[in-house]
Amino acid sequence: MIENVNIICLKWGELYGPEYVNHLYNMVSRNLSIPFRFICLTEQSEGINDRVEIFPLPEFEEPPWEYARYCSAWRKLALFKPGLANMKGKVLFLDLDVVIIQSIDALFHYSNKLTIIENWYQKGQLAGQASAFCFEAGQPVELLDHYLSDPVSVLKKYQTEQAYITGELGREGFEFFPESWCQSFKKHCMPTGLKRFFSSRVKQPKDAKIIIFHGRPNPPDAINGTWGKSLPWYKRWYKRVPASPWVADYWC
Repeated sequence: MIENVNIICLKWGELYGPEYVNHLYNMVSRNLSIPFRFICLTEQSEGINDRVEIFPLPEFEEPPWEYARYCSAWRKLALFKPGLANMKGKVLFLDLDVVIIQSIDALFHYSNKLTIIENWYQKGQLAGQASAFCFEAGQPVELLDHYLSDPVSVLKKYQTEQAYITGELGREGFEFFPESWCQSFKKHCMPTGLKRFFSSRVKQPKDAKIIIFHGRPNPPDAINGTWGKSLPWYKRWYKRVPASPWVADYWC
């Protein structure tokens, strides 16, 4: 029986404001029955809910630009540092731009191994999607140690931190969450094919616990029916986002 757990998120730079942390805290509070700590690692704590525990970003040297331009999330490996934020027991990392729509208790009970989303676009290739992953605090520290011992060799082999996590652990070293639990807004909710040009219906997955907003649009963009940044005319057709007001029922 799990007595208490940790939820952790990362906020750095200017892309996400404090409202993303606050909404995530609120969504976790509504959808987790296990006692929990909610931790945000950030260099900017202004405007964040007082019930969120704030810790500084862990020291982590960003990759050289030739590698960082493909992935800006290598800092997630610092989450495996033993003693980080005095965490003990199970830890669930969540990106700031996810939307939780029902209970997430099961994510902590599913496996004793590191558990991660299977990348929806690389099925069967042992490719993770690190918008949500669960692990034991301080483990697997070998992922962090191996990276820090020779970052360039890791960066040459793996384009993203999520590919590194699953690639290095190997099939026996981790588990994928059940496919229905964590679904992609772009892949599973938005209209596809020709329907994208004409349909105004954006599905709400019935079985999903978490909806992942990888890349664009972000949740407030989806609510308003925009991509989130200006697009050239020839992209406005296939990147059209029908307004999704149901997202606002959860992202609050």
